[in-house]
Amino acid sequence: MADPNIITSGLSKRVTVEGHELSIEIYKSECDQNWLLEVVDEDGTSTVWDDLFKSDRAAMNEVLNTIKEEGLSAFRDNANIVPFPQK
Repeated sequence: MADPNIITSGLSKRVTVEGHELSIEIYKSECDQNWLLEVVDEDGTSTVWDDLFKSDRAAMNEVLNTIKEEGLSAFRDNANIVPFPQK
């Protein structure tokens, strides 16, 4: 079976928070109805929400509220980073 196509929301965008660029990525597979939310910082560190969203607008509202309430620290907290195993 072929891999499903990934649909990227038109709401996905880059924003600057406290002088740092973040990429807000909202996407889903063509087989799914719910949307995933990911924020990638300028160092390439990815923050992915555990919850899925019924709409891309709901996902965008969530990330904008998080930025408003927590600022950059929501995405730059090293305690939340799970490193990939070294070979």
